Amino acid sequence: MKKTTSRSQPDTAPKASRRSFLKKAALGAAGVAAGAAAPAIHVAQAPITLRFQSTWPQKDIFHEFAQDYAKKVNEMSGGRLKIEVLAAGSVVKAFDLLDAVSKGTLDGGHGVVAYWYGKNTALALWGSGPAFGMDPNMVLAWHHYGGGRQLLEEIYKSLNLDVVSLMYGPMPTQPLGWFKQKPVAKPDDMKGLKFRTVGLSIDIFNGLGAAVNALPGAEIVPAMDRGLLDAAEFNNASSDRVLGFPDVAKICMLQSFHQCSEQFEILFNGKRFQALPTDLKSIISTAAQAASADMSWKAIDRYSTDYFEMRDKQGVKFYSTRPEVLKRQLEIWDGVMEKRSAENPMFKKVLESQRKFAQRAARWQNDTNVDFKMAYNHFFGGKKKAT
Repeated sequence: MKKTTSRSQPDTAPKASRRSFLKKAALGAAGVAAGAAAPAIHVAQAPITLRFQSTWPQKDIFHEFAQDYAKKVNEMSGGRLKIEVLAAGSVVKAFDLLDAVSKGTLDGGHGVVAYWYGKNTALALWGSGPAFGMDPNMVLAWHHYGGGRQLLEEIYKSLNLDVVSLMYGPMPTQPLGWFKQKPVAKPDDMKGLKFRTVGLSIDIFNGLGAAVNALPGAEIVPAMDRGLLDAAEFNNASSDRVLGFPDVAKICMLQSFHQCSEQFEILFNGKRFQALPTDLKSIISTAAQAASADMSWKAIDRYSTDYFEMRDKQGVKFYSTRPEVLKRQLEIWDGVMEKRSAENPMFKKVLESQRKFAQRAARWQNDTNVDFKMAYNHFFGGKKKAT
């Protein structure tokens, strides 16, 4: 028998090793290909939940606006973010919302900057007063493009408030108010009236001789019903109607310079907001812009509908505020600006920023816009809806 040489054994080991390697490589490649073709499996994650509160009663259209904003955020985030909006008083009182959001008691909220007037009078300039002839949308333009946002952040920082503020939602001119006894024919008719308003409007109505009491929206009509107020203003036809103003007064004076340029504020707790992913922060901001437009359109539809419902079905008599009353408001405003600017450097700083923007923007708007009232009177026979 022929004896196998030792040289033949080294030849078989490398061949087996190469076959094993190639086999494993082929199986590995097949596995990779199969993996690439297979659908990705995503593990569902619980949404980030934020608890909000508005400064409005549950039935008020303003609370609906807050819910509309939350709905947009929730849908745009694809379910990753969920904002739940509670009505005023659910966690804190309406006027305590800012502090509650800053401290983290609430993750966010919906209200108006004028409500924080007691912390710094400059805050009321985002809504109260005539704003140098700017309408509410122009005040928002000043806020976003004229330096207002930076000034608001500076004020909140000086107050040690850890919040992120989004201004949106221009409000139409607010009525002078609801009156239980008689229409206001002249400035002196305001003297001695127990009246409700907020923000810098307090200064204006005090200047007209009224005794002012600042109350949250939900408390106004009960106070009028009990005789604690002779007159009051809140905001618009839809809010006023659902809050029950026609049940306690039948006289509403339209048009005023006390709050002709107000807007809403969406608040987030600073730490909570900064902890969110970048794309969710962007959604939150973009949703505010979308909600601002949507709120404006909804307001036109709903406010006009409720205006005629109160006039035609609830016996409310609407009157246009007389020019001499409006002129007196502007004269009082001159004094308020001087007094508050001397007391508060930040008030003066915000005021001058608004004045600079308004001098250009309001002039442009006045020179550009056509007289829409002329067109309305042409097509509808000049019939007046307010006496």
